[in-house]
Amino acid sequence: MNNPPARSGGGSSWIGLLVGGLVVVVLVIAFVVFSQGGASGTKDTNVDIDVDLPRPTLPDAPKVPDLPDMPSVEPPTVPGPERVPEN
Repeated sequence: MNNPPARSGGGSSWIGLLVGGLVVVVLVIAFVVFSQGGASGTKDTNVDIDVDLPRPTLPDAPKVPDLPDMPSVEPPTVPGPERVPEN
């Protein structure tokens, strides 16, 4: 008969290695976050900076050119309705 070989069960050991590595990474991140990155105490963060800069001025905008003189044009005329001859 054709029977498959028995499984040894050693194929899932990489999952344990992966989970263990993730736990170590999470613990390192938690240590850094909760220990404030190794900073000791609170420092005075009140920094007063006074930078005196000149106010920028914009150049004058260019003038709009004058419109050209339009020639006088007669409006078009529409012929009136014609009477239809009676039959």
